Amino acid sequence: MRIYPDCPVITKTIEVGGLSKDDLIQKLQQSSISLNQYGEKLLFDDRFTTTETTYSVEIVELSVRDLGFPNGATLPEIFKQANELGLQLCPPELGPYLRLEYVDQAEGDSGNLSQKNEAPSGSVTIASELISDEESFPKGFYVRKVDGVLWLRGYVADNLHVWNPDNRFIFKSNKDN
Repeated sequence: MRIYPDCPVITKTIEVGGLSKDDLIQKLQQSSISLNQYGEKLLFDDRFTTTETTYSVEIVELSVRDLGFPNGATLPEIFKQANELGLQLCPPELGPYLRLEYVDQAEGDSGNLSQKNEAPSGSVTIASELISDEESFPKGFYVRKVDGVLWLRGYVADNLHVWNPDNRFIFKSNKDN
């Protein structure tokens, strides 16, 4: 099994920051980005902040399997392994900026929108710093495209939830440090 960095990955550079929180929310609305309840809860929380200065983040998209977990792993295991492989958690504000830039995302299966306890088909979860330790508070964002609609969705998962080996995550590359 080939694991990061010796496996195929998707890399992108995303421009982050430069907008106030209100301007960022307005830009999401103008771009017809849909939010779920958890996405709104995270985005509108006072602890979710934005940076006035624009900066670039190089991101790496890979699967849980690419991190060395052929049978899946929990979020703490995923984050620890990624860190040991030289990847970092993304700033929480990356989620909305990624959604605005990643408009050519592959279409996900709309048949499992109500699927519980599993990342939806075609979704990509942004591995980000937590803004709250509350179990019922969203851990971060994921992006997906269903029926042509771009979504920025929040998710809740406890530390015991095992992510599927095919689930996709985005981490910050350490190359820009």
